Amino acid sequence: MTEPLLSVRDLRVQFPTRRGVLTAVDGVSFDIHPGEILGVVGESGAGKSQTGAAIIGLLEPPGRIAGGRIILEGQRIDGLTQEQLRKVRGRKIGAVFQDPLTSLNPLYTVGRQLTETIRTHLDMSERAARARALELLQEVGIPGAADRLDAYPHQFSGGMRQRVVIALALCANPRLIIADEPTTALDVSIQAQITSLLKRLCREHDTAVMLITHDMGVIAETADRVAVLYGGRLAEVGPVDDVVNRPLHPYTEGLMACIPTTHDRPPRLAQIEGSMPSLTAMPDGCAFHPRCPHAHDRCVAERPPLFDHAPSSAACWLWSSEGTRTLERTRA
Repeated sequence: MTEPLLSVRDLRVQFPTRRGVLTAVDGVSFDIHPGEILGVVGESGAGKSQTGAAIIGLLEPPGRIAGGRIILEGQRIDGLTQEQLRKVRGRKIGAVFQDPLTSLNPLYTVGRQLTETIRTHLDMSERAARARALELLQEVGIPGAADRLDAYPHQFSGGMRQRVVIALALCANPRLIIADEPTTALDVSIQAQITSLLKRLCREHDTAVMLITHDMGVIAETADRVAVLYGGRLAEVGPVDDVVNRPLHPYTEGLMACIPTTHDRPPRLAQIEGSMPSLTAMPDGCAFHPRCPHAHDRCVAERPPLFDHAPSSAACWLWSSEGTRTLERTRA
């Protein structure tokens, strides 16, 4: 196994509020290796986007990293100044967001935006940067790329704009791309094209991707490994096939049961009863216990650590040595 490109250890992100301190990310740890797509999934408010924002240094004030370490290519980056982070963003970490219009200036042609981004991070002449911009548009599958260089963002469809944003993220050949809900605003056929594009770029460039989404279907089709977040905490992490088909955590089981299928359809779609707890009033013990059908006294009183149950790990007392036997009897 290669050394991780990105290591996140015990990350905590907090937001001071009038009602107290809101802990949006609470002790999250994971690795991403070169050429790997790590899917980060969970309901709204699970802490997915705040984890990505902390890594790339784009937390909205008054949000702050309150603890933990973020290590990129062996260098700790969580303590860098904003000026230092600007050099990391784009050059080592690229970003793709849900709405491409937030990343594109409507007053500039896409060619100008690509060229300026390239020259910001790489020592290139105007002519060489424009040639590189053309290559990038061709690489992300923009038809007639030479003619579209001088087009404005509004002259592209939503799917084509997202391809342009991916080209922007690739301008300086970053080692890591953080893609935050990159397909949510697109129709199903375009979603498939964008996820296929991300997979191809990982394979050809050895680029790692942190794919943030609420859609387990997208994760199942795209990711190599999955990290499931709940209430700002890591519930489960493991290879995509194991997490999707053999989930360990009851929350992950619930997410998978909510996905509609075309065969063996139940009379009604399953759902997880209840709702995500408020981050300013997290329950004691396991954050999921108020909604968990397997919860017992220890779940209410003690927060579970991440138990290794190779090839996956789960933060659930059911997978402690004693709990595993109980769970097996329950599921038998």
